[in-house]
Formats: sequence, structure tokens, C-alpha cells
Amino acid sequence: MQAPSSAYASRVPIPRVDPDQPPTRMRRLLTPFALSKPGTWYGINIASRVDPALMRMTRGRVNLGGNVLPTLLLTVRGRRSGTERTVPLVYFSDGDDVILMASSFGRPKLPAWYHNVMASREVTLTAGGVSERYRASEVEGPERDRLYAKAKQVYEGYGLYEDRTAGIRRVPVLRLSRVHP
Repeated sequence: MQAPSSAYASRVPIPRVDPDQPPTRMRRLLTPFALSKPGTWYGINIASRVDPALMRMTRGRVNLGGNVLPTLLLTVRGRRSGTERTVPLVYFSDGDDVILMASSFGRPKLPAWYHNVMASREVTLTAGGVSERYRASEVEGPERDRLYAKAKQVYEGYGLYEDRTAGIRRVPVLRLSRVHP
């Protein structure tokens, strides 16, 4: 994993995102497109490929989703290749922890990044110009259900993804806790 970009960044956590915050007008306007077939295609084939470089260049200020959803970059070493992979993901906070959904846009298979995270558990998260190391664990039971309900407050698409995967798989919820040096 890459070390945090500066001594200052190593003391500052990833910006917190309150899932109880009401959606902005822009989020309400863009969500129908994001949930449509063209919007899903755009997210999978364009935004997810361009956003890592774009977000690094702008220190997280710009992404192809119009910065409507709280987005971070997750960097994890590939479990087979050993190559670092970076993906943009929507996130929110639960206390000091970062919460991620392995939804993969509601597709039948789990996202590759999920398998890599579960194999190594150690990741680097980057948001708001800050990079920090985190340790991941999967959340189960009532706590998973509580956090998934919070995720649907952040982005209603998670409800659609839950419907799309019903009977196929359950969307994993990951809790990431900061690794203190």
C-alpha cells in the first residue's frame, strides 16, 4: 500500500459523511439518471475507469458523478496479481469508521475489489486529498441491516441493487477502521 501523501495527511482522517444528512437538490435531480440503464452503463464503463485518475489529480474535488455522492478511492493489492488496484466507491461514516457496500451496481457477481479486500484486509482510502490506511471487516446480522438502511439514505440506488441481487447474493457491507501507526 502507498503511504499517506504527507505528514499532515497521516494525522487527518478521511472526511466524515453523515448518512442522515438529507440529499441535496442536485443529488435528487441526478439520481434517476444514475439508476437508469444508461446511467448504470456510464458508471460501470466510464466513471469507474476515469475517476481514479481524475480524483487524484483534483485531490478528490472532481469526479464524473458531479461530486453528488460522497466518493473515495479504495486501493488494494490484487490477491492473485499482487498489483495495486484502485476503484472509486460511494461511502459514509459510522463513528470514526468508513462504511462501504460491495454492490457492484446490483450485478449477480461480487465486485473483484471485494475479494481483494477480504484477502488482504489492509487498504488505502483516499478522499478529500487525504490518504490513510484502513483495515476492513465484513459486518453481519442486525448491524449489517442497520448500516445497509443508512446506505440507502445516502444513495437510494442501494435499494435497487438489493432488489436486483435478491435470491442471488446478499450485498456485503464492509466496515473499515483506521490503522494507527
